[in-house]
Amino acid sequence: IIVFALLAIPFGSYIQPVVVMSAIPFGIVGAVGGHLMMGYELSIISMFGIVALSGVVVNDSLVLVDAANRYRKRHTVSHFDAIVWAASRRFRPIMLTSVTTFLGLAPMIWETSVQARFLVPMAISLGFGILFATVIVLLLVPAFYLIVEDLRGLYTGVDIYTPIAPPGDGSGLDTSDSDLRAAPEATQEFSPS
Repeated sequence: IIVFALLAIPFGSYIQPVVVMSAIPFGIVGAVGGHLMMGYELSIISMFGIVALSGVVVNDSLVLVDAANRYRKRHTVSHFDAIVWAASRRFRPIMLTSVTTFLGLAPMIWETSVQARFLVPMAISLGFGILFATVIVLLLVPAFYLIVEDLRGLYTGVDIYTPIAPPGDGSGLDTSDSDLRAAPEATQEFSPS
């Protein structure tokens, strides 16, 4: 509930935090699957790993949804174009976070010494959960984002494929953010005809 409230305030929405947090259950599925693959049972230490996993998964989803929202507000693009741009632009940071976390935990996951055995379930939860959740973040979170915007469009009468005019001077470009300055023009080809 606290995470939901902390996400709802900057988003100014009650539904976008649900989109961001939608990947958490899939991370838990990955953690349980990792325990089954490695032959370990879930324990309290595993649950600590799942809590840490939830933070990383929320961060990955937040980066993606926030990038789409910022791009949409600063450019005259549709929701569809914004999420396509955000997914392509944030693919590398999300993958790097996930892969480096897993590789950093790999020595602990396959550790055989008695002293480290109690930490292995936590590493399995975090490592395997993040690998599974990364795929979900990159595939399902954009889909959930578009579903939410499509449902919102049913009530407001705005199509998710219709560009909106950004606030401000009408130029559609805020050059204070270098990440958004180099916006690809190729995203228009993804729009349905």
